[in-house]
Amino acid sequence: MAAHKPVEWVQAVVNRFDEQLPIKAGQQNTHTKVSTEHNKECLINISKYKFSLVISGLTNILKNVNNMRIFGETAEKNLYLSQLIILDTLEKCLAGQPKDTMRLDETMLVKQLLPEICHFIHTYREGNQHAAELRNSASGVLFSLSCNNFNAVFSRISTRLQELTVCSEDNADVHDIELLQYISVDCSKLKRLLQETVFKFKALKKVAQLAVINSLEKAFWNWVENYPDEFTKLYQTPQTDMADCAEKLFDLVDGFAESTKRKAAVWPLQIILLVLCPEIIQDIAKDVVEETKMNKKLFLDNLRKALAGHSGSRQLTESAAIACVKLCKASTYINWEDNSVIFLLVQSMVVDLKNLLFNPSKPFSRGNQNADVDLMIDCLVSCFRINPHNNQHFKICLAQNSPSTFHYVLVNSLHRIITNSALDWWPKIDAVYCHSMELRSMFSETLHKAIQGCGAHPAIRMTPSLTFKEKMTSLKFKEKPTDLETRSYKFLLLSLVKLIHADPKLLLCNPRKQGPETQGSTAELITGLVQLVPQSSMPDIAQEAMEALLVLHQLDSIDLWNPDAPIETFWEISSQMLFYICKKLTSHQMLSSTEILKWLREILICRNKFLLKNKQSDRSSCHFLFLYDVSGGGPSQISLDHEEMIRCAPGATLRKGKGNSSMESTAGCSGTPICRQAQTKLEVALYMFLWSPDIEAVLVAMSCFRHLCEEADIRCGVDEVSVHNFLPNYNTFMEFASVSNMMSTGRAALQKRVMALLRRIEHPTAGNTEAWEDTHAKWEQATKLILNYPKTKMEDGQVTMNFSVTESLHKTIVKRRMSHVSGGGSIDLSDTDSLQEWINMTGFLCALGGVCLQHRSNAGLATYSPPMGPVNERKGSMVSMVSTEGNAETPVSKFIDRLLTLMVCNHEKVGLQIRTNIKDLVGLELSPALYPMLFNKLKNTISKFFDSQGQVLLTETNTQFVEQTIAIMKNLLDNHTEGSSEHLGQASIETMMLNLVRYVRVLGNLVHAIQIKTKLCQLVEVMMERRDDLSFCQEMKFRNKMVEYLTDWVMGTSNQATDEDVKCLTRDLDQASMEAVVSLLAGLPLQPEEGDGVELMEAKSQLFLKYFTLFMNLLNDCSEVEDESAQTGGRKRGMSRRLASLRHCTVLAMSNLLNANVDSGLMHSIGLGYHKDLQTRATFMEVLTKILQQGTEFDTLAETVLADRFERLVELVTMMGDQGELPIAMALANVVPCSQWDELARVLVTLFDSRHLLYQLLWNMFSKEVELADSMQTLFRGNSLASKIMTFCFKVYGATYLQKLLEPLLRTVITSPEWQHVSFEVDPTRLEPTESLEENQRSLLQMTEKFFHAIINSSSEFPPQLRSVCHCLYQLIRRM
Repeated sequence: MAAHKPVEWVQAVVNRFDEQLPIKAGQQNTHTKVSTEHNKECLINISKYKFSLVISGLTNILKNVNNMRIFGETAEKNLYLSQLIILDTLEKCLAGQPKDTMRLDETMLVKQLLPEICHFIHTYREGNQHAAELRNSASGVLFSLSCNNFNAVFSRISTRLQELTVCSEDNADVHDIELLQYISVDCSKLKRLLQETVFKFKALKKVAQLAVINSLEKAFWNWVENYPDEFTKLYQTPQTDMADCAEKLFDLVDGFAESTKRKAAVWPLQIILLVLCPEIIQDIAKDVVEETKMNKKLFLDNLRKALAGHSGSRQLTESAAIACVKLCKASTYINWEDNSVIFLLVQSMVVDLKNLLFNPSKPFSRGNQNADVDLMIDCLVSCFRINPHNNQHFKICLAQNSPSTFHYVLVNSLHRIITNSALDWWPKIDAVYCHSMELRSMFSETLHKAIQGCGAHPAIRMTPSLTFKEKMTSLKFKEKPTDLETRSYKFLLLSLVKLIHADPKLLLCNPRKQGPETQGSTAELITGLVQLVPQSSMPDIAQEAMEALLVLHQLDSIDLWNPDAPIETFWEISSQMLFYICKKLTSHQMLSSTEILKWLREILICRNKFLLKNKQSDRSSCHFLFLYDVSGGGPSQISLDHEEMIRCAPGATLRKGKGNSSMESTAGCSGTPICRQAQTKLEVALYMFLWSPDIEAVLVAMSCFRHLCEEADIRCGVDEVSVHNFLPNYNTFMEFASVSNMMSTGRAALQKRVMALLRRIEHPTAGNTEAWEDTHAKWEQATKLILNYPKTKMEDGQVTMNFSVTESLHKTIVKRRMSHVSGGGSIDLSDTDSLQEWINMTGFLCALGGVCLQHRSNAGLATYSPPMGPVNERKGSMVSMVSTEGNAETPVSKFIDRLLTLMVCNHEKVGLQIRTNIKDLVGLELSPALYPMLFNKLKNTISKFFDSQGQVLLTETNTQFVEQTIAIMKNLLDNHTEGSSEHLGQASIETMMLNLVRYVRVLGNLVHAIQIKTKLCQLVEVMMERRDDLSFCQEMKFRNKMVEYLTDWVMGTSNQATDEDVKCLTRDLDQASMEAVVSLLAGLPLQPEEGDGVELMEAKSQLFLKYFTLFMNLLNDCSEVEDESAQTGGRKRGMSRRLASLRHCTVLAMSNLLNANVDSGLMHSIGLGYHKDLQTRATFMEVLTKILQQGTEFDTLAETVLADRFERLVELVTMMGDQGELPIAMALANVVPCSQWDELARVLVTLFDSRHLLYQLLWNMFSKEVELADSMQTLFRGNSLASKIMTFCFKVYGATYLQKLLEPLLRTVITSPEWQHVSFEVDPTRLEPTESLEENQRSLLQMTEKFFHAIINSSSEFPPQLRSVCHCLYQLIRRM
């Protein structure tokens, strides 16, 4: 499409970009942000080849977005974000504009795009943050636009200048002239601007002249900052034409400056114009100056006079300061070797300039604080670049009693020095490293003031208070002084953090200090930054603090923490930081917790890089490395030769010195090494993020486990011990990490995978135990909120939200970046994430609970006695477990109890969801180690559903609990979870199963009751499948009782039901009952309730007869119902399938019954072999076949074998009934397993063909296949006996026919000379160069026709057996 329809393809991409903008798609999440970035990249790449199409599309989108009507704060924010995205995309597309863009494209850009861009620049609103950012972004677009389309933009400016020369209005629109400030200007373009201005300046009105003066100065700095080499070359090789234009404009402007006010307006431009004339500067520096240049010398004299305060005008003094700063700044772009005169000029003014700007007793102020700050920063940076060793002004700004504005200016100046070093002769920041201590003190005090101003109590007190006094009179906001001070401290703090981010060495440098002092100052710095990370009231500072901490964890930065002892310092400080951050994460005190977790992952990567680099050095510092005592569940420290343990008592203060730096910690961990506490807290945080409803948070947490494992790998290499000594659950952690790279499915699938891995955690540690307990506490709180949800409604129907203001704001803006159900207050069940988080927590507790149970095993929670020896010896393998009352105080036991109560939750809003999820999570995700406890609690609960006389207490809640229990037990036994076999046998389920059956028996025959009975029968069948893993007290007695109960349900209501749906349900119950009975009867000797000796044998015989008669009646019933269905039609196929399956189960039950009770049952069943009813005899044959296959031996069987047994057997197998049925053959088809169908097909076809009864066999087999088929499309497509028979017939009887028919034809093609060089290739891509497609097609048609006629003419030779097959199929298909 891209090749053939480029316009449509590009438009499709543009439309997709448009549709995914926030203004149309809504608030962005991680997925939509990635998609939007991808769309941007696509358009930027496409613009390199289809520039005009992309720009035109983006311009139209921008127009449409600008014209949208929006309502509400959210819509306004989405509009602003959309505009920023479009402008950013436009800027990058224009930056890559092809050089061969046509003139037509330029016109399009000017007519369509330029007005939209100018709209953002002209409609700037002072104080509106969004407007300021949009203006900056739009100016970037204009800059990129003017790079390759300068003529188009210049034409607009020139036209407007021309219009203003003839305009008589005093307040004319000068917005287009202001575009000069934002366009890209090189040397030649600047000359054009100067020439145009010189030509039209006099004719302009005052307002236009002032606009030109202001804009030209900005254009000059655009040139110098973007093309510094051109400006530098100007002083190496002066350009006469540039100097002439500048001099002419200087004279024009000088003539314009008639009054003091005008002089103040033009002096900054005049100094710039003078800088553009290097030769004039040299000339006026001489003693004798030409008449034409006297005005320039006079200008400089007036400038010096005003700067010294002798002009008598405040306006001129301020303007002189601005002009001198511009001069100093411009001089830094000139190498002093090229022109020393300009530096002499600077030196003659700079002292007065610094005295004016940096006077603590009389701060410089023009009423615009932002402009004043920018001016002071320019001055400070320029003075440093001119003379870095003259740092007197640095000391003034660093002084404690200086205004905080001075501090702000200094910090931002240092940041600019670090980040902007375009020219080789500019000095580096290392000249300021000597002031590191003062900068750290400034950071500490500013941090303290900023946090205090936000209403939070600082966690630590690091240095004596510094008194910052500032006069804020220049600000025009009527706020409380404390608010003003707090705001100013926040701005300063943000700048300080950015400074650390730009060059951490500037604040890490500790010249001439001992190791302990260096470590203390580093710890203080990092501690301060870490405290900023959770500050929700200062999100910009928090983000910048994270970036700064990341830079501080780079290899070269960590080495500076304490060069005397880098390893010990690293473990101490980095562990403190991990502990503090993870503690905040686990307590849900951070809004953007997912972003912080991503940052934490980068920190872990940096830590591992440092450990790897210092792998050998780490051996001598192993006092921070610890091993886990797996048996005890917690870590134990080794080689603890550190001079003092790190203590983490509440309210601990930071003390400078080795090993004594700490952050605020939890109670109860006094005396614990902080590195061990940090790793534990990190594990806790990662575990607890696994139940987050945010998929991204879960994946990030899983990926963090990889870095824990990498750290363990490095440390075990150092100490030459097993990695599991450092990280007991190393293997599972690695699986978590690998899954984080592969998972791309939904939330439910991810949680299922997480819970599967949690169940594989084998070793209890302090981390996973604490994570489980903390999660359990939050889960309990959330459960109460959910169950009490209606009570939180106010009288007016509104939901009471007790969250803090921060949490409420977070919920509306950040959308689930922080836990709500676990964060306290009320819960809003309309927020699906809240309930999903509760579900995830439930699954987490189920999956990880086994490890916590193991951790508490020493407290006497349960003592298990696993079953040993053969199955028939399991009676004594009972579980020795303390009572439920004894376990009541353990968290795991409380959790299981709570789950059991939630199984019957009837909450009006979410009751069904809770019950469904509890059923699924307990049945599928529960840790196998909790099975015994669950079984005992279920048994005890269900036993309460009977009174003292054993009568059932039938209630709706009890029935609901029983139904949930059946579903849970079936899921649990069906789910072959790893390790389940080990724990299933640790508690007997006999009593519980019998009580379940006893309860369900009295439910009656309503639809719901039938469904519960059916599910219970299915549970019994699954239970018998897991028989080897379960433990029974009296297995045979138990199974006999179960058979007695379940056989009562067979044929109980199936004949009485009148409704067809109920009939189907009762047949399903018959089926499920018989399947359960089949599994129970396997190898089960019948045990009557009473009797012994002869009476016992008689009772056993009567019991056998009872069951055998029941099964025969069921078979007869199946036959009768099958006949009725055949006559009435209707649901014939569905009923036939049910009856066939039920009949099969009944035969299996009879076989199992007879096999296990031959002594008492043969006398009752042998007569059936001679029954007059053919169907009954066939049934007995099936039963007999089954028990023979099961290995039952009859001593008299060998004596009755006759010499002609084979012939008789063939006659028996091929025996045909009065209506053409084949009972024995069909019976064999029912009992022979599918793995042996190929062999059975061979035998049946051979035998019936030898008796000339092949057609009858085919008719019976194919009829059954057609009857059971769901549709025509699936007929003979499955793996059935009928399809096997058909395949065998064609294989045996068709082989000779095919050989005789095709061999001559193929031999002719292969050996005949006339066909040797003929090609049949008709694929054009595979033709040889000498071949013709048309000729090959003709040859292929000829050969195909020859084969076709040969096949048609061979009909007389077609095998008769295959004719029977085809005829039989034809007749049956016609009848469908």
